[in-house]
This record gives sequence, structure tokens and C-alpha cells, in this order.
Amino acid sequence: MEYSRPTSLRDECTHYCAGCGHGVAHRLICEVIDELGIRDRVLSVAPVGCAVYAYFYWDFDCCEAAHGRAPAVATGMRRCHPDKIVFTYQGDGDLAAIGAGEIVNAANRGERISVFFVNNAVYGMTGGQMAPTTLQGQKTTTTPAGRDKNAAGWPMKIVEMLAQLNGTAYAERCALDTPKNIRAARAAIRKAFDVQIAGLGFSIVEMLSICPTCWGMQPVQALEFLQKQMIPYYPLGVCKEPQ
Repeated sequence: MEYSRPTSLRDECTHYCAGCGHGVAHRLICEVIDELGIRDRVLSVAPVGCAVYAYFYWDFDCCEAAHGRAPAVATGMRRCHPDKIVFTYQGDGDLAAIGAGEIVNAANRGERISVFFVNNAVYGMTGGQMAPTTLQGQKTTTTPAGRDKNAAGWPMKIVEMLAQLNGTAYAERCALDTPKNIRAARAAIRKAFDVQIAGLGFSIVEMLSICPTCWGMQPVQALEFLQKQMIPYYPLGVCKEPQ
């Protein structure tokens, strides 16, 4: 099969670790942008985290935001440029920890932005510390004995939480582990953009991904962990459909 690179995806060598799902997510977003023909209208906001250099790979306008503040920056961009299509790309530490207040309030206001949330259950860029989405019992550099709910609380189910807000128009969780799930993630990204284009409100797509480096696993083992441990706790599917 001949490889065809999306027009919106630059021909750059990746800085991501072997097995990381960010490259897959980047490509899916670019494929959908090309499919919709909105490349000249897109404004994106990169996070603080492993994807801090997302703008190296995307051939459209991109802005950097302070840690966790991508939804606030995206809100300003969308309100100042109502004709543009604005999305944020965030990890679990950026979105669910320091940015928890930002994402909740942006969703509650029904901001017409799309959020693509990559959940690998760990702080990847800074050494593998516990994240809000780290599973109960999962070992990290800050929970060497495993996450304990009595000390750190329960892993946060972001899309279920945001789906309860009136401003959220669409919320879905996908996974980047198999061809079938990757195709479903592409369809979810398309729907998130469609919701924004239709002016229906806030949309979020969570994508479960592996982090072999910080999990201390080979990529195949990491995929098994995602399938056997993450998906049962973070079930795939739509949490809220657009009305």
C-alpha cells in the first residue's frame, strides 16, 4: 500500500518515542482537516507536554499556550475570529490537572471549539509522574507502590464529567490501539469538527494512547495494558451526542 501524507501534515522526523500514539493522532487530525477542506481556516492550540512541538508537524496556524490554558486561548481565538475553526490538542496532565478549571468552564460556556485529548495515564514529558488519569494501582515515578485512591483519589473520567454540562454538545472516547479503533477515532474527530462548524457548542474527543517509555514496557506490552487495563476503566464510545 502506497503511503500518502496528508497535505496538512509536514514532512518532518518525529521527536516522539517509539510506539507513542501522538503521531497517529496528529495524522488523523490532518486527514480530517484535508477532507473537510478547512486547512486555511484552522487555528490550533498546542499544549505543554509531549506534544508541545505539535506545530512542527502541522502545516496550518498554531499557537502555544501556557500549561493547561489551551481552552482559554482557544476561546479568545474563536471569539475574535468567528469564521475560523479552532481546536486544542492536550494531554492528561495539561487538560485534567493544571487545566481542569479551564476545560470545565470552557465546556460549561459551550465554547465553539473542538478539544482533542490524548490520555496515556501519565505525565510523559517530565518523567512519568502520576497524572489525574493514572489507573488505581498503576506504578509511576511518584507512585512507586501504585496509585492509592485513599491518597490520590480516583482516576478522572473526563468525557463522562464534561458530558454532564449543558454547554457540551458532543463527547466521545476512542483508542489508538487497533486499526478498527483508529478508524473510529478518525470518525470522532470528524464529528467534533462538524459540531463546531454547525455552531452546536463544545466538543471533545478523548483518545486512549500508550506511553511505552514512561510505562517501562515494550510497545506490544503497552498495547496489552491499554486493552486489558485502561479500556475496562475508560470504556470506549459516545458519552453525549449532538442534539
